Amino acid sequence: MPLLQSTVYRLEPSLDGERLTVTAPPAEAAAASDDTVMASLVNALNDTYNTKAKGWGRFAEQGEQAGPLVAWLTAYQADEQTFAQLASAMAERLAQTLQGQLSVGGFLVIAHLRQGDTETLFMALVHQREGIGFNDAHQAVPAAQLNTSQLTLAARINLTQWQSGAESTQYVSFLKDRGGKKLADGVAALLGMEEGIDAPAETRTLLKAFSDYVEKEDLDDDASREKTDTLVDYANEQLRRGEPMTLEELSELVDEQQPKAFYDHIRNADYGLSPEIPPDKRTISQFRRFTGRSGGVSISFDSHLLGSSIEYDETQDRLIIKQVPKQLKEQLAKRKE
Repeated sequence: MPLLQSTVYRLEPSLDGERLTVTAPPAEAAAASDDTVMASLVNALNDTYNTKAKGWGRFAEQGEQAGPLVAWLTAYQADEQTFAQLASAMAERLAQTLQGQLSVGGFLVIAHLRQGDTETLFMALVHQREGIGFNDAHQAVPAAQLNTSQLTLAARINLTQWQSGAESTQYVSFLKDRGGKKLADGVAALLGMEEGIDAPAETRTLLKAFSDYVEKEDLDDDASREKTDTLVDYANEQLRRGEPMTLEELSELVDEQQPKAFYDHIRNADYGLSPEIPPDKRTISQFRRFTGRSGGVSISFDSHLLGSSIEYDETQDRLIIKQVPKQLKEQLAKRKE
């Protein structure tokens, strides 16, 4: 994706860990928008960010959560403030917010990107590690390397969605690893945002709605497996792109012959889902359907149920269903009458 603007600040904690020093880049070293190396770095960081657990929300309009970032961004978008001024203000405020919380120094990458018609502002703290490389004489020498696969903190603002003013849009996201809650809270404070959608919970509800839809439609094994693959592939593609799943778009993919069927099922059953859902990687990766048919018996269930409501005893070649579906129970009850 095209890199419009970028810069890098050094964040370094003091020996006692209580203070955080911010070092700006030399003016003559400002990255140009056509810097292919920097663009490759930012793209790699974006790819890593897309696969991580995130919190989602939007800017708080008032109250304690609201911060100065909205004013800074507004000034930048109106060409009343340069990108360097915006980045400097963000780096200094982040350092103030994270005083005493960052134990290891790193490089804060801030970038303005464009992909298609969408513009985003991305920031990530990257750590440098010592490695080994070869020089021109083919001799092994120490070589510093950036660890792009592991981020301490990161955030992204969809500037295009923010400017559209849509009330339901969750245009701000930030890294939300369970092991770094204080850092995540610090980034959220910098962003001045109020958290909205719970991505794991929303994704689980969506998968529950899909499972109910598959059962209601009484699909055969092949059709069930095909639709499941479609959902998982779509979710993974949105993860890769760093974009939310859209219910209407997903419905069209799940059933091209009846593009509104799955969407209508969700709305009619009132699952309470948002129109756009950020996919949660961990939840999606656990979702597959096991299917099988033999001797007049057809079985199909979501893989995440294995070990909870469904158990498989390999030694006895036995499948134990602990929670029999209501419809099946009613049929069995009538059979006994």
